Amino acid sequence: MDRAGLSSSPSTPTQVVKQHTFPLESYKHEPERLENRIYASSSPPDTGQRFCPSSFQSSARPPSASPTHHSPSKSAALAAAPGPAEAGMLEKFELEEEAEDSESGVYMRFMRSHKCYDIVPTSSKLVVFDTTLQVKKAFFALVANGVRAAPLWESKRQSFVGMLTITDFINILHRYYKSPMVQIYELEEHKIETWRELYLQETFKPLVNISPDASLFDAVHSLIKNKIHRLPVIDPISGNALYILTHKRILKFLQLFMSDMPKPAFMKQNLGALGIGTYHNIAFIHPDTPIIKALNVFVERRVSALPVVDESGKVVDIYSKFDVINLAAEKTYNNLDITVTQALQHRSQYFEGVVKCSKLEVLETIVDRIVRAEVHRLVVVNETDSIVGIISLSDILQALILTPAGAKQKETETE
Repeated sequence: MDRAGLSSSPSTPTQVVKQHTFPLESYKHEPERLENRIYASSSPPDTGQRFCPSSFQSSARPPSASPTHHSPSKSAALAAAPGPAEAGMLEKFELEEEAEDSESGVYMRFMRSHKCYDIVPTSSKLVVFDTTLQVKKAFFALVANGVRAAPLWESKRQSFVGMLTITDFINILHRYYKSPMVQIYELEEHKIETWRELYLQETFKPLVNISPDASLFDAVHSLIKNKIHRLPVIDPISGNALYILTHKRILKFLQLFMSDMPKPAFMKQNLGALGIGTYHNIAFIHPDTPIIKALNVFVERRVSALPVVDESGKVVDIYSKFDVINLAAEKTYNNLDITVTQALQHRSQYFEGVVKCSKLEVLETIVDRIVRAEVHRLVVVNETDSIVGIISLSDILQALILTPAGAKQKETETE
């Protein structure tokens, strides 16, 4: 398996309103530093074989970069604007610039000055499915290649039309499972295109994707605004899929350089003071909850993980959407009446326990813990290990990048 790392030199941002200065100019003169950082502190992301028509086989780099466009500065545009309100507009602009230059916006500016291209691995593999592939074979291929999602290619349109994820597997099981005695015909026989027609019906939407030349700020905004966990990077010139961006990859990239940047005051505030995370109406299950009931909760509550709570209220485990794919790996999806505890036995040898935190811990500690643990969320608990809330990667990226930019607070996390 090829070793994956981050591209070594940051690129010029696609759109530049003003040039921001960072206290990390040194790495621009050390092309290997970014690569070394990611190799030294992380494991490669999930990778897999690429199943796709020969017409779009390509390397992990776009054949040619789109031209960089620099927009004129806001102040120049305002200075040229006639009218009696000019002075007021300039004063408002100066206030905006002051906010933009404030310490709280340092991570936002960092993300705006880097492209998606900057964190595409120098060597990676991508799984792509044709929509005529059988659903069952596609899910087995996800398992075999250790990936969680794959872009879908429709030959008729000669374009990418969507993504196949573990959520689709859950939705199929939820919709069609009857009992251990009845085979799930729809999983065994349907093609991906049939499932999409039945599930999406008339709600087909264009695939949410991003250009390699777009800023990482735009990528974070797209992930959170669209309530998705995976964002395909597609070269607009060739139409090739290059990589799938995730919250985890983006936060890892940002955290690698945090020590080189000024630390915003909010990083020293605790979760309770910042109000980051979900603390009301938390979805959870019990050790003896049947898998089919857990799947129902995934679908109805639109969450990506369920803390497992024992009879005393203590958090003892967590059942995530990713764990569900093991049903395909072990071909046990025809019996969903088994308990969550039984379904999780496969990982008992290497599972290190639920990664938790307290509302009294500061954001800096939370970021460091979630990145080091390489998990998608932390379970917030009290002194007795009872569940208090959940803080996800999207909650953290919202707080670090979008909230300082004045972006609207996201709604409840979904898929």
